Amino acid sequence: MKAAVLGTGMVGRTIAARLAELGHAVTLGTRDPEVTLARSEADAMGTPPFADWGNQHPAIKVAGFADAAVGAELIVNATNGGASLEVLAQAGPENLDGKIILDIANPLDFSNGMPPTLFVKDTDSLGEQIQRAFPGARVVKSLNTMNADLMARPGQLADPGTVFVSGNDAEAKAIVSGLLQDFGHQDVIDLGDITTARGTEMLLPVWLRLWGALGKPTFNFKIVR
Repeated sequence: MKAAVLGTGMVGRTIAARLAELGHAVTLGTRDPEVTLARSEADAMGTPPFADWGNQHPAIKVAGFADAAVGAELIVNATNGGASLEVLAQAGPENLDGKIILDIANPLDFSNGMPPTLFVKDTDSLGEQIQRAFPGARVVKSLNTMNADLMARPGQLADPGTVFVSGNDAEAKAIVSGLLQDFGHQDVIDLGDITTARGTEMLLPVWLRLWGALGKPTFNFKIVR
């Protein structure tokens, strides 16, 4: 499958590398490919230099958002939630029509420091906003309730835990669920249509406080039934 991963931070890189490892043709989408490829220092979040990472993953292409999306069958939104709509608009609505958008972003608002709040909740979600903005796309919300390493390699835990999917398109959810199983996720729960993304996005305040209590982000939720 041809995949475009939009976002070159740690989450985007981790998902891109895992997709490539599984045999998918992957392009990382960024605002300015030349600037991205030339980065030789860690960013403000402590993410290692992109140039080093790119040299370690020569099979993964780097392109502008639109160029990455145009030939893709799957588009992964791994951007900062506050920039997601803008980035997807730059990718081009015509390049998103009919495509699956795996939305793993969260609507985190850091304007008042840590811990962040949510800039949309209760009656709406980022997943829904993306679906409304790009009605021709098939948005599936998933993987947003764990850290990047566990998104790609849940087998790091003795019990991989549970991952959720939300979306309006049954076929798109089935394709994403199959991909999640390829990643190693054993317990995939389909919550229903895209409005159910409100629930998984609102898990983030709990997730952040668990990180603080446990002192590490390597954990997952498990639905016992």
